[in-house]
Amino acid sequence: MDTPPADWAARLWAFLRRHRLFAAVLSLAFVLRVVAMIGYGPALWFNDSFEYVSGAINPGRPSALRPNGYSFWLLLLRPFHSFGLVAFTQHLMGLSVGVLVYALLRKRFGLPGWGATLATLPVLFDAYQMQLEHLVMSDTMFMLLVVGVITLVLWHPKPSWRLGVMIGLLLALTALTRSIGLPILVLVGVYMLVKRTGWKPIAAMVTACAIPVVGYMSWFASTYGNLAMTNSDGAILYMRTALFADCQKMGVDPRKELELALLCISAPPDRRGLSGQSFLWWASGTSGQRFHAFGTGSTFTPQVNQTAGTFAKRAILSQPGDYLARVGLDFVRGFQWGRPQFPDAKTYLQYEFPFEDRVLPSWSSYKGTSDGDARKYDPGLPTAMIDGMPKVIGTRLHEPWATFMQDYQRIVRLPGTLIAVLLLVGLAGVVTHWRTLGGPVLLPWLAAFGLILAPAATAEFDYRYLLPAVPLACLAAAISLRRGCTRPSAPAASVPTTERAE
Repeated sequence: MDTPPADWAARLWAFLRRHRLFAAVLSLAFVLRVVAMIGYGPALWFNDSFEYVSGAINPGRPSALRPNGYSFWLLLLRPFHSFGLVAFTQHLMGLSVGVLVYALLRKRFGLPGWGATLATLPVLFDAYQMQLEHLVMSDTMFMLLVVGVITLVLWHPKPSWRLGVMIGLLLALTALTRSIGLPILVLVGVYMLVKRTGWKPIAAMVTACAIPVVGYMSWFASTYGNLAMTNSDGAILYMRTALFADCQKMGVDPRKELELALLCISAPPDRRGLSGQSFLWWASGTSGQRFHAFGTGSTFTPQVNQTAGTFAKRAILSQPGDYLARVGLDFVRGFQWGRPQFPDAKTYLQYEFPFEDRVLPSWSSYKGTSDGDARKYDPGLPTAMIDGMPKVIGTRLHEPWATFMQDYQRIVRLPGTLIAVLLLVGLAGVVTHWRTLGGPVLLPWLAAFGLILAPAATAEFDYRYLLPAVPLACLAAAISLRRGCTRPSAPAASVPTTERAE
């Protein structure tokens, strides 16, 4: 028998009353995102955005640079021909991350409403989080998938094989969105082994993850000839080592190892700058000349990627101290209270709400140009005559909403120092629960730590790489502190005991 509408309304009202603080906070966060959408229509753009759009316009070919998972999402939304809808769905993803954090802390770990709500504030109100959600980029989708995986694992300490399949599929989507998703599979698998969840859910998880990933790699191989997800990991690792690699210390012999010698950098390390970006991307000229010497016509080919990876690994093994120093520097770079410009002013400004309309560039793409691909996806993008040429406007500012978001971003942000504090609180929770190998704090803390460390170890620091770690760091810190904020008088049925939670 169907439930009368009045009963549904009564249940909804009762639910909102039970969670009225979080409902109010979530509503305010939603309003702020609406203001961002009105102020900056239809979306914001990063340099990487155009590769994703090209993948959605040309779905028959995988990208050599990064997995196509986010391009598949754009492809699903392409019939609507609206980047505004893309931005809206990503804002919903950001809000959903906050909902998952709140639900997990309330229902699984028994935190009171104010404690669980407090843990969601960095995700819901950080201006840089909102700006990232408004970019045509994969990061918000990746964040939601990672938090979804961690939520499922922590919510069910003894998962069934069916739940293992669900977790595996989410991990596959995570890996297809960003390559770092595969190490998260290893992390979750080891955690489930340590917690003795049984072999069936672990086997189901690994199998469910492997099938889509291997399928994607086979598709990739049919295009590029090598079984992989990208042809960029070696080249990006080369970028990581380019600032310190010394071919004399590495023992590179130009007479026997000509390809490796082509990647040697003659300038001393103290004159190579603060960022390795200039040694990777074509636009720098430096990297273009180096990689063009291979005669491939492209930076991201199997040959270039393998040689660059070999060079980078030898640099790391020959100069481990220099490598660890560079990794350590980039790891702690994000924990400053301020927000210094890095790696350069142009990249830094792409994470700020802009002060003027964004004209899309006319870079070459797979079968066209970057602005042409954007117009194919969303024919509603306006054009304007600039220097006698028609240009596509990717972002149009609308006042006073744009100015409000600019002012908001100057005031409301999560300083990197507070991220470090969250990690330290989570680490204290792991140490406190050493008898149970870190308890439930271990998984979100390791995931947060790993998401910050991995870019520093394999690529280079970037501010947007910090944000996916924030909700996980908040989870770890909140679980660590739950004894101090859980009401002692709460009945055992509604508040899990420490033993049950671990």
